Amino acid sequence: MARDLEQVYRAACAAEPTYAETGATREGPLPAGYRLRLRRSLPVGHGPEVFERAAAFVLGWGPQRATGLEPHPGTPVEEGGTVLLLPRPGGLRLPGPLIPCRVVWTEHGPDRTGYAYGSLPGHPECGEESFTVIREAGGAVRVEIAVFSRAAARYTRLAGPVARAAQRLALGRYLRSVARAAGEG
Repeated sequence: MARDLEQVYRAACAAEPTYAETGATREGPLPAGYRLRLRRSLPVGHGPEVFERAAAFVLGWGPQRATGLEPHPGTPVEEGGTVLLLPRPGGLRLPGPLIPCRVVWTEHGPDRTGYAYGSLPGHPECGEESFTVIREAGGAVRVEIAVFSRAAARYTRLAGPVARAAQRLALGRYLRSVARAAGEG
């Protein structure tokens, strides 16, 4: 299994994203032509310490880990980096799809930190998802997640509304996991 994982990882590193609008989650309207287009945010607290905790959690793949996805390799987010997200619900190592992604942008600022990853060949969806921690002028901190996607794999096309509902559920879990990790003190 480890050898197969490394082969898939090497192939993903050599691949290009499966969509044209790379970076479109950074700001502005999300591109048309995708069955799921969402931008959601959730307040997570107030002040610089909350911002730093939330940013560290996001940049360390915290939302993915909190929802049962294990990043391979487990290195921090880096622009241009490739990651395979491995389904590990409850820490169990069950067979399932490997989800190849490329980090297409990162931002590290005093009031805005985050990144986006996009789908690579073999991903069940085609599109991009971003995770951004934002500190407003008054010190309030929120996390924002933006996503645009359409089915890429046959099983996600067949799943239709169920697949979209699962994505929305995951998005909510991502948001809440950042809020828990950033919790004030």
